[in-house]
Amino acid sequence: MESKIRWGILATGNIAKKMAAALATLPEAELVAVGSRSKDKADAFADQFEIPHRHASYEALAGDPDVDIIYVATPHNYHKQNSLLCLENSKAVLCEKPFTVNAQEAEEVIHRARQKKLFLMEAMWTRFLPIMQKFRGVLDRTVIGEVRMLYADFGFRAGWNPEGRLLNPNLAGGSLLDVGVYTVSLASWVLGTPSKVASFAHIGSTGVDEQNAIILGYDEGRLALLSSAVRTQTPMEATVMGTDGMIRLHSPWWRGSQMTVTVGGKSELVEAPYGDNGFEFQAAEAMRCLQKGKLESRVIPLDETLSIMRTLDTIRAQWGLKYPFE
Repeated sequence: MESKIRWGILATGNIAKKMAAALATLPEAELVAVGSRSKDKADAFADQFEIPHRHASYEALAGDPDVDIIYVATPHNYHKQNSLLCLENSKAVLCEKPFTVNAQEAEEVIHRARQKKLFLMEAMWTRFLPIMQKFRGVLDRTVIGEVRMLYADFGFRAGWNPEGRLLNPNLAGGSLLDVGVYTVSLASWVLGTPSKVASFAHIGSTGVDEQNAIILGYDEGRLALLSSAVRTQTPMEATVMGTDGMIRLHSPWWRGSQMTVTVGGKSELVEAPYGDNGFEFQAAEAMRCLQKGKLESRVIPLDETLSIMRTLDTIRAQWGLKYPFE
């Protein structure tokens, strides 16, 4: 592999633009290609970010011999087929979250990557932010003692658009897969795989969850209390409570730069700002893994990604929420 890691971006929406901007800040990264289903969109995106190779199909991007790794930035329901397309063309993959729509799809993608010995990672960018790495360090040093409870929410009020990505069941819409995955992933990172799941959701007129509340139970009585919404504004905070203290991740915790650690009645504000849009840290991790010949990241290993998808499946099953294409 050359000294620079050569990136391709699959799709040209807003999240793809964030990644393109982030890659431009990393000296070890070179964004060499973009793929779209439209030549005009591929050209416009390539012109905006000075990308030399512009492809009018995802297949052409996946087959580009000058690309080392592809960032999959399509809607949820396309993640499986797009990731498999890239893997079949021997490309490493960083796939936007949620990794897939369900655990069965995730198993297929992970199995193929392992068969072909290719790097694969879920783009849960929050985990790689500087404040979250400091948060992980506080937990690992047991500063707050044994973790007993976790609270996290992520909700906003989107405009009413039944055909849009957030509310359309044909696009795997709803709050759980769009933003609830952040809260479930945080609980997984802190507490592991739950042994019990209880949940309730408001299923709106389009047939997807507009808001939900989830309780995850763990060994020794530990609990995670989670909620998400796409039609209700929430505080967007997270708090982890231990036997000796607590950590509060300030709003909006999923792209935060501050936390307060409270132990023995004394509180300390910890700050760790990020310079650009925050996507650069997950890209840097993917490149670190590629340079070291690793097939997955220790920060979000593939078995954990699969465990998270299984938890999401269990939650949706409790609501009777199944997408038309499943």
